[in-house]
Formats: sequence, structure tokens, C-alpha cells
Amino acid sequence: MQDLAQMREMPCVSINLMHAQTADNDPFYSRVVAEFYQDTQRPHPKFPLVRRYEYGIALCTLPPTFEEYCKRVEPAGRRNVKKATRLGHQFQRLDYNHYLEDIRAIHNSTYMRQGRLYVVTDVAACTDPPSRNKTHDYPYFGVLRENRLLAYAGCMVAGEVCTINTILGHSDHQQDGIVPMLIVGIANTLYDEYAKVRFYMYDTFFGAGETLRRFKAKFDFRPHRVHWVLG
Repeated sequence: MQDLAQMREMPCVSINLMHAQTADNDPFYSRVVAEFYQDTQRPHPKFPLVRRYEYGIALCTLPPTFEEYCKRVEPAGRRNVKKATRLGHQFQRLDYNHYLEDIRAIHNSTYMRQGRLYVVTDVAACTDPPSRNKTHDYPYFGVLRENRLLAYAGCMVAGEVCTINTILGHSDHQQDGIVPMLIVGIANTLYDEYAKVRFYMYDTFFGAGETLRRFKAKFDFRPHRVHWVLG
């Protein structure tokens, strides 16, 4: 019933993926954006009368400045980031293939994530071509200490949205605030480098467990209804 109440109250936004602007980029980006759009239009696996990524998308509508975004982050989230900084962790953009061993260690650090069995797989090198512009990109970001990668995220930038596709932290260092530092660091990068991004997306809200919902809300990811525009 609480979910239904939130669904009635959730804001509705339109997000333009700006697919036409991939014309001057590597064909990889045209394909990735088109596939993502097609995925958003598929029937929801549990509610076939609605689209898969239409209701309950965990979305942050970015305010005009990074400082304003930080004010929206709950105090506990800001304390997490300060703790990570105090302990010597640093956020940066990643050359994914340079950290394959550390990424493998992150994956192997636990067999349970969010209360579910996590299937560990081998880590393959990334073959994505570099983007030629900032309208579409597939960047990786990480949190390091003493040159060791302890958390990383892979994102898709497509026109007006940046989606967090993968985000993982080493289980032995989760209490250091490494994942909160990663989320806030990505937001800061969006302001600095991706001027067309207006929305920051962390998968879905209602499909997550209560703990993960609470975590997403801490960083201003709230349930939205989304109208996707291929552009």
C-alpha cells in the first residue's frame, strides 16, 4: 500500500537520450543507446501493461549546482563521504583495464550483496571504444587508497541521463564510506564534464529491497515515472 501511495505521488519526467547526436561518434554508442531505449519500452516482467522502465525509476533530478546537490544528500550520506576522505580514500575516473586485479578482488570479497547470493564471475578486459564527445559516453569511476582500487562504478551517459549500470565496493572496506564517496564523486563529475546531463539514475526503486531503497534515497534517488525519448 505504501508503494502504491508513492506511485500516485511520484513526479513524471521526460528524458531525451539524444540518439541522433551519436552520428559523429563511434557506432558503439549508437548501438548502446538504441538498445537501452528498446529495453525501456519492453513490457514490465511483472506488470505487462506498463513498460519496463516507466514507473518507479530511481532518479535524481540534478539541481543547478553541485553544492545544491550535496545539500540534498542526507546528513548521514555526507558524513560517509567525509569519513572516506578522512581515511585517505580518493575518487577518480578509471582506466578500467589498469585495475583488473583489483576489480577481481572486489568481486571476490563477498558472496552476499544486499542479502542475496552474489555469483562471482571472472573479470574480462573492457573493449569499449573511447567516446569522441561528452553527449554519449561509457565512463568508469573508482575510489582508491594507496593506489589500490576499493570501489568502482560503470556508467552510461546518454544525452540527458547518466545511469549507474554497475557499482560495487570491497566488502572489507564498506564501512569506510567508499560507495557514498563514489556516488557523490560521479555527481560532481557530471557537473564538471557532462553539461547536458539533467538526470542521475540508479536503476529502479520499487524493485529494490528496503535497505537498498533507503540507501538510494539517502543520495536523492527517488521514484519517478519516466517518458523516454530516443531523440
